[in-house]
Amino acid sequence: MLPKNGATILRVNLSTKEIEKREITDQEVLKKTLGGRGLATYIYINEYDQTLPPEDESSPIMFATGLLTSTMVPCSGRTSIIFKSPVTKSFFKTNVGGHFGGGLKYAGYDILIVEGKSETPCYIYIRDDKVEILDASDLWGMDNREINAELRSRYNDEELQLANIGPAGENQVAFASIHASIYNAAARGGGGAVMGSKNLKCIAVHGTKCVEIARPEEFYNAVTRISAKMDQVPGVKGLTMYGTSIGIESTNAIGAFPVKNFQENQIEGVETLTGQYIVDSGLLKNRIGCYTCPVSCHRFCTIDEGKYKGTFTGGPEYETLSSFGGGCGTTDTYTVLKANEYCNILGMDVISAGAMIQWLMECKQRGVVTDEIADGLDLSWGNGDTIVELTRRMAYREGVGDLLANGVKVASEIIGKDSYKWAIQAKGLEQSRVETRAAFGYALAFAINSRGPDHLNTEPLAEFGGDAVGVEVIKKITGSEKYAYPHTTEKRPEIIRWHEDIYAAGDSLGICAFPTTAQFWMDESDLAELFSASTGIDVTEEDILEGGRRTILMERICVGMMGFDRNDDKLPWRLMNEKLKGAKHDNAINSHEDIEMMKDRYYELHQWDVTSGLPTKEIIKDSNLEEFVEKYSKYVHIKEEY
Repeated sequence: MLPKNGATILRVNLSTKEIEKREITDQEVLKKTLGGRGLATYIYINEYDQTLPPEDESSPIMFATGLLTSTMVPCSGRTSIIFKSPVTKSFFKTNVGGHFGGGLKYAGYDILIVEGKSETPCYIYIRDDKVEILDASDLWGMDNREINAELRSRYNDEELQLANIGPAGENQVAFASIHASIYNAAARGGGGAVMGSKNLKCIAVHGTKCVEIARPEEFYNAVTRISAKMDQVPGVKGLTMYGTSIGIESTNAIGAFPVKNFQENQIEGVETLTGQYIVDSGLLKNRIGCYTCPVSCHRFCTIDEGKYKGTFTGGPEYETLSSFGGGCGTTDTYTVLKANEYCNILGMDVISAGAMIQWLMECKQRGVVTDEIADGLDLSWGNGDTIVELTRRMAYREGVGDLLANGVKVASEIIGKDSYKWAIQAKGLEQSRVETRAAFGYALAFAINSRGPDHLNTEPLAEFGGDAVGVEVIKKITGSEKYAYPHTTEKRPEIIRWHEDIYAAGDSLGICAFPTTAQFWMDESDLAELFSASTGIDVTEEDILEGGRRTILMERICVGMMGFDRNDDKLPWRLMNEKLKGAKHDNAINSHEDIEMMKDRYYELHQWDVTSGLPTKEIIKDSNLEEFVEKYSKYVHIKEEY
């Protein structure tokens, strides 16, 4: 298994009950994909039919640990999950922390591929070389906390690590999530619904093996040096103290905090949504780290009094506080925590779940939904009882929750009456809580993202120029620090391309996005040193960036074969047609002209066909992926050369 001995692939077919293990030892494949996300995407293109619908039993879901997952590298506990999304109908990569990836790696597997569909509910149990498909009829219906408790008790194993779904996944909610270590969610894109469609309740794993390092002393020295760099970054301490919600107050202050479904960009009383408030109010009970993470940005909170007394859950993160908080017109953290608990235990993406409530509240605001559709709920902005109850109903598809469980694109098509204009989605995915009209690099990143309008393929925080480190990164990419400014289209394509490349490389190695694209204490030279020392395959920092770029290319190959092109690279209607109002960014907009101009340059940088926004056969060959040309050509017909 990686790092030293190649990659071990475990394939489980739920239809035939076949279990297969195989090795990938070709060093050229490992070098050009970097493992993890890149290697899984490579296998997906080579071995599967991209035209199959997500719910087809032959359509796989792939759990890819990073090359460095389970090693002593700080923040290396990430696992990429790859599937065809029931939301976007396109290629989807999501990612999760916690301890599941470490468990899978220690069992001896770099990638787990699940195919087929079980006739009855099942789960996969892995303990080193022992792999079983077992009946889960008695587990079906359990929430995420219950199934973890049950299986750890059943096997008398507190170290058992699960990747599981809750009732939302069982009920095929479009934005159902996959949970690891209970509160760590691979949330976006509906991976939980894919598992549910296969009647797969969970994967339970306990590994007792070790990971061999090719050059241990060199590896240890690199880890020591990188850890010392981490200790010198001021933002790390703040992230530990206050979690991802550390940025809420400043985001609101600069007029970039989406409020009431992106109708407004600031909210009064935002202080009660901040990480500082969560600490000072006594809600925070513990700080939690993913596998090998010394930062511990995750929260664990409880509510000890009031109507939500007894609530306990991981989080809340920035996106949760924004989506259920400001997005729904409230600053009541207790409401947010309760809605967050439902998402965590029932298994739903907080971004999409909050977006659905926002959209429904705006439908009521505009007189588009009737009291009958609303199930008698008070849909006025900021109503905490409604926010909490709608979250629960979506998971079980009860009443109006059944409508919302389809995702905002489908729900708006059902309701009609121009409600698509305030359905904040593109490619079918609800936008994460970034006000792209106030950040043009993010606007481009969200438009061209294979996932849809979301920050977890590219996190270009450096464009804000918030500190000296971010400014230096922008200068490295563009040649000038003047481009560390978010309200310009200049150099955005160059900035986004670099961030995409290193993000994809980090995913393939199993590294969290914070070190590489948010706090910048781990760069391509560090990743090259770690890759080389761990595998014995020497790479340069340019090899690392090329590996990330190749992963982006492979994902774009998938997108093309699934029938999508440049015309699908866009932002939600509101953000491209309605101007921001307010003192901070009055009249700001993601105009069609600006987006198209930035897309042109972005495609040119990749040497893709500008007309279609898709790779040419020539660039696929030049990227050492000529094995894909014949298959790609069956579905995508563009000119031979850039």
